[in-house]
Amino acid sequence: MSTVFPPAPVATVPVAGRSERFPVHRIYCVGRNYEEHAREMGFTGREPPFFFMKPADAVLPVEAGQTGRLPYPSLTGNLHHEIELVVAIGKGGRAIAAANALEHVFGYAVGLDMTRRDLQNDMKKQGRPWCIGKGFDHSAPIGPITPAAQAGDVAQAAIWLQVNGQDRQRSTVAQLIWNIAETIEHLSAAWELQPGDLIYTGTPEGVGAVVRGDVLEGGVDGLGTLRLQVV
Repeated sequence: MSTVFPPAPVATVPVAGRSERFPVHRIYCVGRNYEEHAREMGFTGREPPFFFMKPADAVLPVEAGQTGRLPYPSLTGNLHHEIELVVAIGKGGRAIAAANALEHVFGYAVGLDMTRRDLQNDMKKQGRPWCIGKGFDHSAPIGPITPAAQAGDVAQAAIWLQVNGQDRQRSTVAQLIWNIAETIEHLSAAWELQPGDLIYTGTPEGVGAVVRGDVLEGGVDGLGTLRLQVV
């Protein structure tokens, strides 16, 4: 097949302990999936899950032991961090039951859902889509993916983020409103999941702004850490 110009390379993420990389198909994100964060954003209770997407090439992969460089995006003066557990899908499917969902997981990683909060809030006020606040270049930093068999008890793991060495976010994955299996069940009812899909599962309370020069370091127990500097 010929194309009118060379296609862009497939976005990939490193895999812990392996030379092969994980090719990214789509990036799904779960909104307000920790109760305390939902309250922080003005909502309460176990509301039905909702999703938004980022482009596959919004990933900013960071190798183990390295400090990534996160360019401060255009059009915003209020860039927010949101630390998240990321689920990497290795086997696709549609209408996947929660009881079978973990069979579709290749592995897990530490990620950040970076958000142009001022642009997102403006779009919300106008009743417009807020892709501009979420789906910009480099908005999905991610560390190496740990295969599921080596990841430990992710469902109970601590999740945390520090900015310049000071705690900003700290919780456990057990505090998810919709757990990993339930999230896969809901997502696969709306889209046919494919190998290479990444699911950013939501962020705990404590989101806040970062500026150029800030160093972000976050982790999920058993999955290592993700370290970035805003430049």
